[in-house]
Amino acid sequence: MVTETGDAPETESSTLVADQVYELLAKRIFDGELAAGDRLPVRDLADQVGTSVMPVREAIRILVKNGLAVTHPHRGARVREFTVHELLDLYEVRTVLEVEAARKGALAVSAADLDAMRAACERMYRAVVQQRVTEALDEDENLLRHLYRAGGNEVLVATIESLWVQCRPYKVIGARAALEARDSSLWTPQPALIDALTSGDAELAVTITHESLISARRRLENEIHGPDEAERVN
Repeated sequence: MVTETGDAPETESSTLVADQVYELLAKRIFDGELAAGDRLPVRDLADQVGTSVMPVREAIRILVKNGLAVTHPHRGARVREFTVHELLDLYEVRTVLEVEAARKGALAVSAADLDAMRAACERMYRAVVQQRVTEALDEDENLLRHLYRAGGNEVLVATIESLWVQCRPYKVIGARAALEARDSSLWTPQPALIDALTSGDAELAVTITHESLISARRRLENEIHGPDEAERVN
């Protein structure tokens, strides 16, 4: 049961309760207890977890933000569906664009960019240690954003950012799976990327970017379909 101490939605305690409810609902989605298309009725869920409706509403808002649920006017929120076909399409395009963005950025990245990337990397690792998946993904994107913007093509960066939004539910699934398996491929590419950029090795930076995306895609395929089916897709 989730504990709640206070009714005001803006208080720190209420925010913590909403985070707890979010984690509980997200786990039910990842474990298959809540299947694609299942409704997320606020009052029923509040009764189930033992809290008021406000933290549940906030938790559902976060689920929608992270792409784990969808909302329809007058129909409430439902668990969204995840498909390998969509995953492969998204990562195919991401790989093409982000490898090019890394190539452009690696040739123009500044000392200030590298400092900002190091700071984001440190924040990301702290979030990983605390198992705060959303924050870890935010900082990973912040880190890459500094590199990609250094390349000077704002249209390219904006397109990549839009793909990140579409990919967020898959990234959440993959990151959670990596944390549970203590898979270091979630947090080791970033320091390696920064080291390559610091040493001026642009080609290594591009290779790290490419391999990181391929690794993330394979991890997600395993989560959605299982290793045997994922192997057949490859």
